[in-house]
Amino acid sequence: MRRTERAAAALLVSLGLGAAALPAGAQTLRLAVAAPATSFDPHYHTLTPNAALADHVFEALVERTPDSRPVPGLAESWKAIDDLTWELKLRRGVKWHNGEAFTAEDVVNTLSRVPKVANSPGSYAVYTRGITRIEVIDPHTLRLHTDKVHPLLPTDLTQVAVIWRGLGDEVATADFNGGRAAMGTGPYRLERYDHGSRAMLVRNEAYWGEKQPWERVDYRMIPSNGARVAALRAGDVDLIDSVPTQDVEGLAKESGIHISRADSLRSILMRYDMREQTPYVAGPNGEKLDKNPFLDRRVREALSIAINRKGIAERVMSGAANPTGQMMPAGTFGYAPDVPAPAYDPARARQLLAEAGYPNGLQITLLAPNNRYVNDAVIAQTIGQMWARIGVKPVVDTMPASVFFTRTAQQDNSIALSGWSNTTGEPSAGMRGHFATRDRAKGWGAVNHTLYSNKAFDALLTQALETVDDEKREAMFQRMAKMIADDFAYIPLHHQVNLWAMRDTLAHTPRADEMTRAMDVKPRG
Repeated sequence: MRRTERAAAALLVSLGLGAAALPAGAQTLRLAVAAPATSFDPHYHTLTPNAALADHVFEALVERTPDSRPVPGLAESWKAIDDLTWELKLRRGVKWHNGEAFTAEDVVNTLSRVPKVANSPGSYAVYTRGITRIEVIDPHTLRLHTDKVHPLLPTDLTQVAVIWRGLGDEVATADFNGGRAAMGTGPYRLERYDHGSRAMLVRNEAYWGEKQPWERVDYRMIPSNGARVAALRAGDVDLIDSVPTQDVEGLAKESGIHISRADSLRSILMRYDMREQTPYVAGPNGEKLDKNPFLDRRVREALSIAINRKGIAERVMSGAANPTGQMMPAGTFGYAPDVPAPAYDPARARQLLAEAGYPNGLQITLLAPNNRYVNDAVIAQTIGQMWARIGVKPVVDTMPASVFFTRTAQQDNSIALSGWSNTTGEPSAGMRGHFATRDRAKGWGAVNHTLYSNKAFDALLTQALETVDDEKREAMFQRMAKMIADDFAYIPLHHQVNLWAMRDTLAHTPRADEMTRAMDVKPRG
């Protein structure tokens, strides 16, 4: 079904698009974030900056606490009524921003749309593929039927924002970016969206939940570290995220500014291209190779152990990082105690390259964003210098995140520095999205642009996703973490420490998922 003309007109009236000026005396919170959103469509790209911005306007059936535990959202409760069926009781009295009532039909429309989003660089279908049928019992009760036992379905639903049924399940991403479809049930309404640079939000006075203290939110995207810090110091913004690690100590000492921090669920990592041929790797003198060196485990291991993770954490990250050998941080569900960060050993790395047939090294282009992760470009340059010590001639190619994600989605790279934000608090999404063999029907491998494939890993993942017992499922996830670590399927680097800086008139609740949201900021006092 398609959005009707009547629905479009109602949306334009409800959103009040074009009224961008801030009225005098309005209580406005001014936020500046480092990473621009790639879309206002909540189903377009599984990217934390997109989710953080969308959270102001849209809501999920199940929400997450600051430490990523599931809590009721648009669903008041959920329960498994048999091995293949989850029943959800929906919240009553919730209104869409256009005044329409929230019902089970909105959920039906949402789940129908998710796998249909065109040109998605990271599909949300990984969270919905297990649902085979939706049964509406009444306007506030529905049952989700699954193809197999699916104990993590409520956790998966934390990732899926619900949209109004009047939009239809074929509403275009452009309609969200243009504001025409950017209408939800959340605490704020979208007033204006300047793609990639700014969003103006106004408080939803009819919101069903806790009333927000801010009448308006000025949500700015300022990728430049220097410009973002300068804006805070000048009083042009009230709070910034992704504080440059070298500025933390100085900002903390400044009058009127304080720092908020939380250990992050974000893993910074690099992925190898596992195709038979790869475009940006050559012999030591630039000569074409007859095969992709990354298909040799010895080459993968050599590049990994040539990296001094502790040195990066201490010197590049100024201590705001924890070196790791896996995607899950210590203390979380699925963390494997027997998978340490690979030891720095450049001598062995040189030996492994020689054993693999590359005694004179390789030429490798490392792709990286320069405005997405904390110190991303500097980390990439540092790794390039470390690789040079084992005979690898690096070309470090950094670029804006929008270009970077387009290139990786098109497989236009050989090895890339990237990250994964474990917003669900457990590893299944990352395992399915990054390391499972690509399978469109299952929704697996949505961001596995490297085409890594391991049948034993896939089999164990399938078993884990159908295991109801938490202890047994965690043991399987730990085995999978060790499996891909032993295979050097990727290069894990560190987990970030999330850092925010703000006026001392504000109180902030830091989030492990690194989202920056107005809902987590209150006036102090």
